[in-house]
Amino acid sequence: MIPDGTYTAVLDRFEDDLAVLEVAGEDERYELAVDQHDLPQPAQHADAVLEIEVADGALVDADYKPAESEQRIDDAQDRFDRLSKRPPSDDDDP
Repeated sequence: MIPDGTYTAVLDRFEDDLAVLEVAGEDERYELAVDQHDLPQPAQHADAVLEIEVADGALVDADYKPAESEQRIDDAQDRFDRLSKRPPSDDDDP
């Protein structure tokens, strides 16, 4: 169970009507499944970054962070682009 507190969370995936959040704690990572309708409408997409408050293992409040979400998406695309480039092969030597 997630200890009470305020955390940064990322919407990892949807499972039926549930949104599964990856929650970063001090020394551990947690998953928290919540009804997707309990999240702000703009945050109902994969990789959305939220600041959440948890009490008694349940979501109490969720604040969408659009700038952080956009940065996360851009960083992932940059990593993909770098990894998708083929390194030069030995056959390319003059």
